[in-house]
Amino acid sequence: MAGNSFGTLFRFTTWGESHGPAIGVVVDGCPSLLDLSEADIQPWLDKRRPGQSKYTTQRQEPDQVKILSGVFEGKTTGTPVSLMIENTDQRSKDYSEIAGKFRPGHADYTYWNKYGIRDYRGGGRSSARETACRVAAGAVARKVLGSGIQVRGALVQIGPHKVDRSRWDWAEVDNNPFFCPDAQAAAEWATYLDGIRKSGSSIGAVVEVVASGVPVGLGDPLYDKLDGDLARAMMTINAVKGVEIGNGFEAATLTGEQNADEMRAGPNGEPEFLSNQAGGILGGISTGQDVVVRFAVKPTSSILTPRHTVNLDGQDTDILTKGRHDPCVGIRAVPVGEAMMACVLADHLLRHRAYTRG
Repeated sequence: MAGNSFGTLFRFTTWGESHGPAIGVVVDGCPSLLDLSEADIQPWLDKRRPGQSKYTTQRQEPDQVKILSGVFEGKTTGTPVSLMIENTDQRSKDYSEIAGKFRPGHADYTYWNKYGIRDYRGGGRSSARETACRVAAGAVARKVLGSGIQVRGALVQIGPHKVDRSRWDWAEVDNNPFFCPDAQAAAEWATYLDGIRKSGSSIGAVVEVVASGVPVGLGDPLYDKLDGDLARAMMTINAVKGVEIGNGFEAATLTGEQNADEMRAGPNGEPEFLSNQAGGILGGISTGQDVVVRFAVKPTSSILTPRHTVNLDGQDTDILTKGRHDPCVGIRAVPVGEAMMACVLADHLLRHRAYTRG
């Protein structure tokens, strides 16, 4: 199986399966002499880990990270940074009843058809458990970006229910289990999602990730566009079915006058933008404004409502998926989206430094 690596200069490779002994990531291209310890990585993993509220899977994984290489006396050495996270709360028996059936909406059929074998215990390599590795890599990427670039994510929609942007408050994101920037919406979502959870069903969501302090000039105008790499990064996250930059699909409803990000001369002679419809990227290159990405996450496919499917012998059957699953996988996708944004920006920042003078 190829395709386990992401990035160019800042490049990471993940390994491991959902119900294996451990998962991990190897980060290549991390510059030397950056401060890095397990304490720098753990808070981001804690943000993603399961079992923190009734609105996420109740699998209890501490997600304690171990640095195996690439760090000496608290500093990166410039060699590969290898990180490992042990799996401690697998319940493989939860999947024994569906070992011979394909779960609708999952990768079961395509995985089996392509490779001739599949790990039915939670999806194996195709499980969202792998995203913990990305979050660990994102923590290293944040070290490359430094304190001047801030990456923040929020859940902006659950099912049909959206946040009110007039009430947007980044401080609220850490005050509720949904990473929601709107306190009133979060309270409404709690009631709504509780009903979804108790019925054994699931619902989709939309995540927004914003990077502030991004310098002008990251990205290239053709096949290495910053927005192209961001779109690919977000589409590699489990259950993501759509990505937009800035206005995204809304731009199709606007006139040229409405969509144009007009400029005026700033106090230092640098242009200042009067709006940010483009999401901080023009012609594949960052403008210096906030980089804004949104992605849509489908409903979790593991639900208690019986669904029609077929088994390994090609016979019709029904299936319901027991075990511990997220009623809205979009919640824990927030820190994953942040991590992928950080990794793409770190990669482009290093490439930019290699391309330019000074």
